[in-house]
Order: sequence, then structure tokens, then C-alpha cells
Amino acid sequence: MSTTAAEAPVVLDDRGFFGHPRGLMICFATEMWERFSFYGMKYLLLLYLTKYHLFTDAEGLEVLGGYAALVYAMPVIGGLLADRYLGMRKSVILGGLLLVAGHLGMAVEGEQARMVGDSIQRDTQALQVFYASLALIVIGVGFLKPNISTIVGQLYSKDDPRRDSGFTIFYMGINLGSFTATLLCGYLGETYGWGYGFGAAGIGMLLGLATFIYGQRYLAGLAEPPENSNLGERTSLGLTREQGIYAGALLGVVVVWQMLQFHAAVGLLLNSLSLIVLGGLGWFIVTRCDAIERSRMIVLIILTISSVVFWALFEQSAASMTLFADRVMDREVFGMQLTASQFGALNPMFIFLFAPFFAWLWTVLGPRGLEPSTPVKFALGIAQAGLGFGALAFGAANPDQAGLVSGYWMVLAYLLHTCGELCLSPVGLSAVTKLAAPSVVGVMMGSWFLATAYSEFVAAQLAKLAALETSGGSVTDTTAALTSYGDLFGNLLWLGLGVGVLMLLLSPLLRRMMHGIH
Repeated sequence: MSTTAAEAPVVLDDRGFFGHPRGLMICFATEMWERFSFYGMKYLLLLYLTKYHLFTDAEGLEVLGGYAALVYAMPVIGGLLADRYLGMRKSVILGGLLLVAGHLGMAVEGEQARMVGDSIQRDTQALQVFYASLALIVIGVGFLKPNISTIVGQLYSKDDPRRDSGFTIFYMGINLGSFTATLLCGYLGETYGWGYGFGAAGIGMLLGLATFIYGQRYLAGLAEPPENSNLGERTSLGLTREQGIYAGALLGVVVVWQMLQFHAAVGLLLNSLSLIVLGGLGWFIVTRCDAIERSRMIVLIILTISSVVFWALFEQSAASMTLFADRVMDREVFGMQLTASQFGALNPMFIFLFAPFFAWLWTVLGPRGLEPSTPVKFALGIAQAGLGFGALAFGAANPDQAGLVSGYWMVLAYLLHTCGELCLSPVGLSAVTKLAAPSVVGVMMGSWFLATAYSEFVAAQLAKLAALETSGGSVTDTTAALTSYGDLFGNLLWLGLGVGVLMLLLSPLLRRMMHGIH
């Protein structure tokens, strides 16, 4: 039997975790370790494929793009199943088990690929374990990611003044996990062996799952299945509804396992879903909305499409930016020699440093009527993502005497990208809830996540524009590599600035079309 927030005074009156419910501590730790496992392998993935299994840049980027796209698409389904049937607790545990299996499976390296004559000999069995492990992670994230956030929301009543600060603490756990994982797993993977980096990520997820199971008593039943879930009811297949969901999850693993090996399938799926959603929304706007709803919905669609541009630029971090750092960059910064994947830790580090400043800035500007509108914040975010690539393009055009680019240009790029993220990302989901017509808020939330998934796919396609010929996973012509990356980053600079300026020019019109929604 489920327990609603209103019926859970034990939780609502609990202040055992720095004035917050102790359940927040459990969610904080679980999400921290889940993000530790996710980011611990994310920045290693492309390097592993191109340097160990000797994939071409294009092949490695296809795998990365397909995997990342599916990771961001699956939480829509996982959240729906939890809301209607499983409840958050069972969904998180199921997702955690799949993630542990997937991350530990990633530690199976197999034999390193080698050139035999003009052909590459790869360990095909180890690669099948690799693809199956990625599939387990994709489905696992789908069940865990949306539901741990939902539990945090249920720990507080809607008017609890601690609610916003509770989510702030929770999101700090996300960044703490990504920061430590990128440094530790990146170092282990590139220094001692890929299996050590991936294995450390798996151990992190195991700790997260154990933490969540241990802390059930602090959730006071808030994460249980809804009363009308009928999980024990038999279906036409002879399985209970709960067993059917678990079987469906395993079937999903098999489907994703195959999709990750046939990259066109991911692109076809995303393109088809995008066209269907846009067509359906167009019909809804024309036939079911009044004038004000129609106007707001059009603004929301424009913001959602523009977010694809931002995230496609931002997500170069694990793609072209990581290869750039590995191949043509002097990676010594601030007296430390970093691995290529460790540069990914700059994003959570800058979030730690600058998120409080941005929160203070908007608070100060708001009462004075100077806080930028949502469209202007989107414009600023996209333009800063473009400017980050301007720093990298300038660095590529000005290497040192050894032909390498100073690592400080990468630091500046991450600083600009993170400031852009802090302008755009926090207001994105808020805009969905405020601008969507009441009857399609859930659909628009799903569309927002679909757009994020699509941006991951687009990011890989953009990075392929600088795909290089390699020998044994290394570039043979540094000058040609600098030219290729410089051209790509220059194009991304103008793409970001162009879309940012366009959004800025449109912002007065979009603000009027929002009809009072800030």
C-alpha cells in the first residue's frame, strides 16, 4: 500500500540530514554513485574504442552517439512505468541491478585489436560483451534516473520551504559524482588499463545500489507502487504484471544491444519519433489550443528545438573535444598532467564554482526587472557554447613549438560551456511546465527529453566532420589533425553564435507570445 506525502509526517518532520529528511541523504548518495558510474565510463568510451579496439573515429562516434541518445530517451519510458505500475523503489532497484551488471561487464576488455596485413583483427566476443553491457546501462538508466529525482520531490510537501534547497543539495551530489568519477576512472582507465576505469565505475554503482537498499526505512513508503498498480494480476502471457515489466526490460536490453551495432537504426528511430511528435504537436496546436495556449506552445517548441543546438555543441565534450585533448594537446595545466578524459571534470568543477553566483545574480536582477527572459537566457547559453569552440579554434591555430595546443584553451572552453549551461539548463524544464498546455505537459516533458536524446545523435554527426585517419589509434600527421579540428571548431563557433544571435533577435517577440509567463 502506497503512502502519500501528506500521510508521511515521519518524513516531513524529519530534519536529520542538515535540516532535511534523511531520505534526501539516501537519494543524494544513490544519485552520486550512479552519476559516478555513468561519467566514469562516458569520457573513456570513445578513447577505448579507438585506441584499444581500433575503431575508426567515425565508427567510435557512431557507438557513442547511439548510446548517449538512447540513454537520454529511455527515462521517459522508465518514469512512465514507475508512475503507473512499479513505483519508484522497485524501479530504482531494477535500474541499479542492470547498471551494476552493465558497468562491470564493461571491465571485460578481451584481447586488444591488432593489424594483420591490411585488416584489423578484433576480439568479437569481447565486443559483444561490450555492446550487451552498454545495453544494460541504457535500460538501467531508464529505470533509475527519473525515479530517484521523483523520490526527492516526494520527501517534501509542495509548500515546504526546504524543497528548493533540498533539490540543490541533490544536484550537488550529481556533480560531486561526475567530478570524482571523471578524475579517478579517467586516470585508472588511461594509465593502468581500461578495465580498471570501467571496473571502478561499476563498483561505484554497486555502492549506490547498496546505499539505496539500506536506506529504505528513511523513505517511509513514499516510493512504493501506486495502490491501483495491480502488479500481481496475471496477464495474457501467464506472467504477473510485475514479471511482465521485468521481462520487458530484459527484452529491451536485447533490442538495444542490437541497435547499438546497427547505427542507422538509432538515427531512423530518432528521426521517426521527432517527425511524429512534431506532426502531432502541430495538429494539437491548430485544433485544440486557444489563442494564448497556441502562442505559448509555439514558443516552447522553438525553445526545445534551440536546445538541440546547445546540447549538440555541449556534448562535444566526450566526442571531438576528448579526441582533441588526447591527440594534439599539451595536457599539463595548473602544474598537473591530466589524461584526455580527465578534462571532463572541468564541467562539474565550474558548476560548483559558478552555480551559486548565477543563482545570486538572477535573484539580484529579478526584483529590479533586469533578469533576462527565458528566450534571452537560451540565447546567452547557445552563444557561450559557440564561444567555447572559438577558444579551441584559436588554440588549434596557434600551437606551440612542439605542435601541441595549450591545455588552457580547453579550460577556457569548458568555462564558457558551463556558463552557457547555467544560463539554459535550469530554466529548460521549468519552461516546459509553465508554457505547455495543461493537457499535454507530460507529452511536452517527454518531447524535451527526446530533443536532448536527439542532440546526442547530432553531436556525434558533427564530431564526424573531423574524423581522422589513425594508425594504431594514434594520429600520424599532427598538422593535418590541427587543421581538421580547427575547421570543425570554427564551424561550431559560428553555429553557436548564429543561433544565439537569432534567438536574441526573436526574444522580444517570444516574450510577448509567452503572455506573462516569465
